[in-house]
Amino acid sequence: MSQRILVVLTSHDVLGSTGRPTGFWLEELVTPLLAFQRAGLQVDLASTRGGLPPVDPSSADFDISQIADLDTLLADTMPLKSVDPHGYDAVFLVGGHGTMWDFPANDTLAEIVSSVYHAGVVAAVCHGVAGLLEATTPEGAPLVAERTVTGFSDAEEALVGADTAIPFSLQQRLKALGAVVEVGEPFTVTVRRDGRLLTGQNPASSAGVAQALVEALQRP
Repeated sequence: MSQRILVVLTSHDVLGSTGRPTGFWLEELVTPLLAFQRAGLQVDLASTRGGLPPVDPSSADFDISQIADLDTLLADTMPLKSVDPHGYDAVFLVGGHGTMWDFPANDTLAEIVSSVYHAGVVAAVCHGVAGLLEATTPEGAPLVAERTVTGFSDAEEALVGADTAIPFSLQQRLKALGAVVEVGEPFTVTVRRDGRLLTGQNPASSAGVAQALVEALQRP
């Protein structure tokens, strides 16, 4: 029986008060999805509200040709409230600025991540790391506390002009929870594995996080 991964996407489509459209970052879905399929893993897609999640238009030119059924997969993602986390060996949180609004303080997502982590692998890339903020260990501590993680950096937010639009600094929020936050130079590949917790800094890190997840499932 093949191992199952739950891939979670944002349903939020506006960048704060700017009026600019946002959503999930296409590369951060397509590159890992291709890696998971090639590894023979079973993948289910979910989003915070279900249905068709918004793609950040700034990422829409990414090549999706290697995943022939992507439109079909995205058209009917499961709402998080319908997900049974006990059926998954891993959860992968896709980034994109939309996640900064509907991943944090999302009790359902926190419960899913916490439950999967109890016996499986938790991975997140870029702003998807925001979905780890409310998750806890079996002992009730913040999942990221005293763990080495990465995520979209303050420097990168400034370079893309989003630092004044986002509701909080992801880098600083992680530090406030007791995480050891390591970020590389802006937009360079940066991946961190701390046991069964895997994180990547930015879109360029998508392939590295996906590969780390596959390896973690194959060789815990």
